[in-house]
Amino acid sequence: MENADVFLGLHDFLERMRQPSAADFVKSIKSFIVSFLNNAPDPERDSAAVQEFLAKMEAAFRAHPLWAGCSEEELDSAGEGLEKYVMTKLFTRVFASLPDYVKHDNQLSEKMALLQQFVRPENLDIKPTFQNETSWLLAQKELQKINVYKAPRDKLICILSCCKIINNLLYNETIASNGNPPGADEFLPVLIYVTIKASPPQLHSNLLYIQCYRHQSRLVGEAGYFFTNMLSAESFISNIDAQVLSMEEDEFERNMESARALLAGLSTDLDSLSNQLDQIADNASGEESKNQSLNPEEDDASLAKSSQTNPGSKEVSYSKDQSSIAKAPTLSELVNRGAAMLLEEDKMSQLFYEYPYIFAHAGDLTINNVEDLLNDYKQLVFKYICLSKGIGGATPSFLFSSSSAQAQQHADTVKEHEDSRATEQNFESQKDIDMAYNGSDKVSNEENVESKKDEAVSPVKDNNGFE
Repeated sequence: MENADVFLGLHDFLERMRQPSAADFVKSIKSFIVSFLNNAPDPERDSAAVQEFLAKMEAAFRAHPLWAGCSEEELDSAGEGLEKYVMTKLFTRVFASLPDYVKHDNQLSEKMALLQQFVRPENLDIKPTFQNETSWLLAQKELQKINVYKAPRDKLICILSCCKIINNLLYNETIASNGNPPGADEFLPVLIYVTIKASPPQLHSNLLYIQCYRHQSRLVGEAGYFFTNMLSAESFISNIDAQVLSMEEDEFERNMESARALLAGLSTDLDSLSNQLDQIADNASGEESKNQSLNPEEDDASLAKSSQTNPGSKEVSYSKDQSSIAKAPTLSELVNRGAAMLLEEDKMSQLFYEYPYIFAHAGDLTINNVEDLLNDYKQLVFKYICLSKGIGGATPSFLFSSSSAQAQQHADTVKEHEDSRATEQNFESQKDIDMAYNGSDKVSNEENVESKKDEAVSPVKDNNGFE
């Protein structure tokens, strides 16, 4: 599951599909996708159709000369490539395909947003020895990546990575204390807490998608165990109440109301934020207008006169214009542009749910918030400085200050996040069937090594019209 060579499944699958002898496979896959997309959504029927098609195709691979002499690992890898390709093509049709799924997603997201304001590890009976906010933050980040991907396997890997971080934490702590190996009673409460804090969007739809469209033969063993625990965590959160949190009913209701008031305050405070954004946008418009002529006709006449006086000036002017076009936008220009785009958002308050402290007051914070705020601060500083450097600007030292030791620590933090990012693969098809990989779906974390190798491979056109 975590073998980097598994990525070769998609690449090898596409390469074999480009062979003339694979024409029947190409036709079958094209026919299935077209037929599937023409039918109205029906999750149970859709799941059965995909599972049956994947099983049928994998059986055909085994009997075809293209895979003659291949090992079981290579055949399994080809099946992974087929599933990844097909489900990337069908993703928009099957993911969150029913209004009930969307409603459930919204309700679950709202509940997690409320719970994360007051639920503490103690409420879930997590032992102090198992409480490690730093490791939990890493697990949250893995889970939050789930919507980056389209293939069921890649989404599942996000869940597995999250669960393994938690499991390793529990295992290391029990080893250090000479205790018994951790079981579900220790693991599940931590997973529930991490999921609440991560609050991944569309969690319900993602779990259903994996359950329905991940090949059932591969949703077993460790993957099946961790996935089952995630399903249990989702169910627990959906039905959470005062009793399971070891709270009195009135205390639970007070906490929920306070959380609602805090989140509702986003809407109120967003009015003030909108005014600030309006001012930024107005200032940006004012700066642009200063650079424009108040009398276009006079400018045209002046330009014509200048061209007649000095014919060579036209080339100079063109060169300057090209230089101006190629000039990268400044940091302030990007901020102004983003502010203008933010004003056009229909549900602007939802954009800030991921940042619960943005409208908080000093009295709202507790000592438990310090680590979260510190990690957020580190990411903010380096993202801002990297952005400034990336557009060719000077480091904005007047905004942030830190010692060299702190800077090194922050750089290490950024490196960890960068190392975990997935790389994109974009395979394009031509005539018979669009059999290449959709570039909007990224490969999973452990596939990065092989994907970098594939970038150097130049596609060759063949009889099936692939590139």
